[in-house]
Amino acid sequence: MVTKGGEKPKIRSRGRKPRVKRPVEKNVPTNYDSIWEYTLHSGLLKQWDHHSEKIPYVVNHTYHPDFVRKIGKIKYYIEAKGRFWDYQEYSKYLWINKMLPPNTKLVFLFANASAPMPQSKRRKDGTKRSHAEWATANGFLWYSEESIPDEWVDMKYRESEEFKEEFYNIDKEME
Repeated sequence: MVTKGGEKPKIRSRGRKPRVKRPVEKNVPTNYDSIWEYTLHSGLLKQWDHHSEKIPYVVNHTYHPDFVRKIGKIKYYIEAKGRFWDYQEYSKYLWINKMLPPNTKLVFLFANASAPMPQSKRRKDGTKRSHAEWATANGFLWYSEESIPDEWVDMKYRESEEFKEEFYNIDKEME
């Protein structure tokens, strides 16, 4: 594609730069990560055990749910999502879900459940995987404003003209 001035348009990337791949060292002896590591173990550190133990580790993070409410014996965390922006963002919820205590559920409230997931590939029918499909496939409950259970919301507000007008305007903006 060429612009009127005969120049190619500048294409801006939407996301992070790809990570620079680590160079692959050649002729590395088996069970060593580098020739230098092998040299150390063959000489200076020959009395040391090499790769003899595995130490699991976790990088601690904290999660602040958007909304919290206990209903019966179950505590619900609601994450209100306009959209996911990248893999790191949506994959963190898989880790959060694994760490939740029993009788606790992470629930998504999507502004647009049919919005495509970032970096999702186009299917044969031309569609992309949606936020709702991702949530369902990963075992999350999810709702939209119109489908969230009546017991969870302020019904007087939901039935008000203010809500209907606001909901109608948001719906129009998303088209």
